[in-house]
Amino acid sequence: MASPAPATADLRALADEDLMQLIRRGDARAFEVIYERHSSAAFSLAYRMTGARGLAEDVAQDAFLSIWRSGARYERARGSVRTWVLGIVHHRAIDALRRSFVHERRRASDEGIEERLADEVRTDAEVARRQEADTVRAALQTLPGEQVQVIELAYFGGFTHTEIAEMLEMPVGTVKGRMRLGLEKLRNSLRQGEVSRP
Repeated sequence: MASPAPATADLRALADEDLMQLIRRGDARAFEVIYERHSSAAFSLAYRMTGARGLAEDVAQDAFLSIWRSGARYERARGSVRTWVLGIVHHRAIDALRRSFVHERRRASDEGIEERLADEVRTDAEVARRQEADTVRAALQTLPGEQVQVIELAYFGGFTHTEIAEMLEMPVGTVKGRMRLGLEKLRNSLRQGEVSRP
């Protein structure tokens, strides 16, 4: 005879990683516990990134929906469940912001504003800023994922070291260390780029 499924109260005693194993097998109550533990941090990150409550709610909901559908993709070796959840929220928020930007551009185009903007001559400063942004983006892609995550949370999400440590459930020293290493590599990468440019 099969052993009875654990009650929700019993599930709350399990570690996130163990709950993810149950979610992989389709256990909805294990998913509820993961949601209870991490939905607040997920919404907080989405709200800080999007600046709009409704959009942040949609982003967080979309992220958890994808987690329910793809719980099997979590890999313990790549970090805590919270880090993984916030990584998904981060990507979903960026996608939402891109969609919002594209929608705004289309609307501006429909109103004829874009045509007027296209006629304006770009200044050298604007062109230089765009080139710098592309260079930094390319340099960021060369860093390990955990360093990119803390840098993006700090600089694009506006979170403090302490907030990042709480969200990712790791010591503040680890966050600072990853940020320091990441920024150092980023500086070196950008310096080398300057040297190699003709």
